[in-house]
Amino acid sequence: MASTAPVLSQSLVLAPIQPSQLTSIKKLAETPDLNFIPSNYAYYNDPHEISASESQDSIPTIDISLLTSANPDHKSKAIQDLNKACQEWGFFMVINHGIPESLMRAMLDVSNEFFNLPEEEKPKFEPKDVLEPVRYGTSFNSAKEKVFCWRDFLKVFVHPEFHCPHKPTALRELLLEYCEKTRNLVRKLVRGISESLGLEEYELVKTLNLDSSLQILIANYYPPCPQPQLALGMPPHSDHGLFTLLIENQVGGLQIQHKGEWFNVNALPNSILVNTGDHLEIFSNGKYKSVLHKAIVNNKNTRISIAMTNGPSLNTIVSPSSKLVENEGCEPAYIPMKYKDYLFSQQNNPLNGKSMLNRVKIQNN
Repeated sequence: MASTAPVLSQSLVLAPIQPSQLTSIKKLAETPDLNFIPSNYAYYNDPHEISASESQDSIPTIDISLLTSANPDHKSKAIQDLNKACQEWGFFMVINHGIPESLMRAMLDVSNEFFNLPEEEKPKFEPKDVLEPVRYGTSFNSAKEKVFCWRDFLKVFVHPEFHCPHKPTALRELLLEYCEKTRNLVRKLVRGISESLGLEEYELVKTLNLDSSLQILIANYYPPCPQPQLALGMPPHSDHGLFTLLIENQVGGLQIQHKGEWFNVNALPNSILVNTGDHLEIFSNGKYKSVLHKAIVNNKNTRISIAMTNGPSLNTIVSPSSKLVENEGCEPAYIPMKYKDYLFSQQNNPLNGKSMLNRVKIQNN
């Protein structure tokens, strides 16, 4: 990720624009006859830097009905598949997950309604700090960044305490249902992960106090960009927490890093994309890796995605599983850190790969 705005010819971009001058990237994107982006939205000098391949390897698919099957052979095979996906990819699709397609579509539609509220309504949701339970903003952390993301966002803490913007009016009921169903899905994944690590089924649930888990909804709005080859919706980063569940409005833009290369992700119909987070890497003592991913933009269609992050309780101190370390006969590879402190530090700085995770990784000379 670039740490400073690149030097580009003024004929190729516009003059920089400051966050205080802009309430949303949507408003900028709708500027009449916008043909160039401001220079502080340009991540790349070379358009080829953003290119990616279609993976020749098949992105793993986990069938949740098999993971929870009463048939021991089916369940064992699904746990093996989950183990392989977390070790080799840090990313997979889930099918037969129990979340109605109609609910996922409704969530995307109501998110679109939020971003299309009148501009004067949106400052009501602007945060005082990065742990505000309802936050609207643009880029990622525009107060700290030198290069900005082509993105608006809404972040809402929905568990263990439920919060919700008062507009659109349909959001509250839909969000309550969606949160409950995604938490049920995460519980199934977490139990499978515990077993795939050779631990008891509920070990991870108990150790990380997942009954009080922090769940955050993040709705992302990526409008068309006149120079998509220069901009990014989100720079390369890994997520905090255990799992992030992602749905999108059939407009692609997610890229993941696999074997050192960037690949475009094309989701199966009615599937949910899942990536492993930093705290699963920490808990597994590095056996499972959080995956680097980024969001690219295009010049034709608005992309809307909804990410649901799922982590430990805010006050849980996360460290490598003592039972796993003992079973493997190895040393802890990460220092203990309270989840709340990790989250605050990550959200309060520009995104930069896995820099936050590297802060808690024990460096062996």
